[in-house]
Amino acid sequence: MKAMLPLFCRPLGYVILLVSLFLPFMMVMQGAITDSNLLFYKECIKLLMMVGALMILMALTKNESEETEAIRIKAMRNAVFITIAVIFGTMLYRVSKGDLVTVDTSSFLSFLIIHVICLEFGLKKAAVDRFFKR
Repeated sequence: MKAMLPLFCRPLGYVILLVSLFLPFMMVMQGAITDSNLLFYKECIKLLMMVGALMILMALTKNESEETEAIRIKAMRNAVFITIAVIFGTMLYRVSKGDLVTVDTSSFLSFLIIHVICLEFGLKKAAVDRFFKR
């Protein structure tokens, strides 16, 4: 999987994730979020997190190579497996609890965050392996 965004999008994605993490708390303290607009702000924050995660995943790294592309592919495979396991586990939990009302709409966001974690782990592991092989 080749990178499609320039190098500066990677740290910008982390900034967007950080802002979208603390923005709801600041907006609640300012009184901007009420019961009538809670759903709108919730979905906007989720979209902002998705954009940040996609920017991290699709951005070039400093030393882009075929190894980095292979790490991206492995991270995608691991993220798909972990996400399916998590979603299946939550579905089993809801079935055992008898919850018919709750619907999980954040599974794609969970997939993206797990994908970012797998990608970062793979890149750091490759860097450590290169360091100790020299």
